[in-house]
Amino acid sequence: MTLFSHAPSRVDFSNHAAVPQALFPCAEFLPQARGLAPLVLRTQIASDAPARELLLDAALGAGRRAKTSELFRTGRLPAHGLALSATHGGELVGTVRLWNVSAGGKPALLLGPLAVSGAHRSLGIGAALMQMAIERARTLGHGAILLVGDAAYYQRFGFQPELTTSLDLPGPVERARFLALELAPGALAGATGMVVPTGARERSRPRTLIRQRVKSAQAA
Repeated sequence: MTLFSHAPSRVDFSNHAAVPQALFPCAEFLPQARGLAPLVLRTQIASDAPARELLLDAALGAGRRAKTSELFRTGRLPAHGLALSATHGGELVGTVRLWNVSAGGKPALLLGPLAVSGAHRSLGIGAALMQMAIERARTLGHGAILLVGDAAYYQRFGFQPELTTSLDLPGPVERARFLALELAPGALAGATGMVVPTGARERSRPRTLIRQRVKSAQAA
């Protein structure tokens, strides 16, 4: 399935402060169920944050912040152009974000978390978000994506545990769930050692406001 109305050529925006949004129009697709309106996949906006955090809590549980992968996200901004939302009727029903990391000295991305609301699962939303994320990352000139997740699910997108055998994370992880995808051949060749975050720092005040808005949404 092609998500873009036109296929953008490969462009390296790694030195740009912002990603031209015209390169990435919103995408719509029909979910695999009758009677549902089209789902819209788009770049996340600031107002998505409270609904996104509630969705992640519901999908992954309160313990999600104790996971090793959270160390790469706390206090960091996602990679430019690589925070995506799926909406249905104006409601946020899916999310995925990617984060800049150094994988044993090689520039890469860490994907996650990927989550879809319980009422919208098994409709292909997660797969559509994954495809859009991979296509965008490749177009933006990134060479590789890492993640920690279910190998049986992510192998369909080309992720393999063999690419991470010489890499380590700063916390416990099941090696069979530590996967990688090379967007450019040999992008992880010779990558050895610790994976560390390299993304831009997030200001503390917006983070506090997000938490306040989440609490307000929960109380409503």
